[in-house]
Amino acid sequence: MDNLKYDGGLLMSFGFNAARAYCLEQPGSVEDFPFGPDIYVYKSHTKVFAILTEKDTLARINLKADPTEAVMLRQLFAAVTPGYHMNKTHWNTVMLDGTVPVNEIKRQIDNSWALIQPKRRRKAAQGPTPD
Repeated sequence: MDNLKYDGGLLMSFGFNAARAYCLEQPGSVEDFPFGPDIYVYKSHTKVFAILTEKDTLARINLKADPTEAVMLRQLFAAVTPGYHMNKTHWNTVMLDGTVPVNEIKRQIDNSWALIQPKRRRKAAQGPTPD
């Protein structure tokens, strides 16, 4: 079930279903269930970029992150913690409880996807470098 939050006149929703749909929108994304039917794993080029679960109607998503950014995100958002059952240096768990802005969650998913791309594709995803 998606969590709803009233924000500035707009009803914002980014729970399990929204996270699942957004992960599947990533180019080359494949949904897999290697850990059982309740653990949704998203891969691109056979590499994992997101793991989505839901327990007691609260969705959580594990996302890959640059180590420096991972720590910064944990300091900014109480809903972002070191990756559950993951390498704590490179992964964060984001609770989809409505406290992290939707665009920020999407940015983290995009970033996680970009980090697991082959080097050539990763460079293109990051955009041109400034002169």
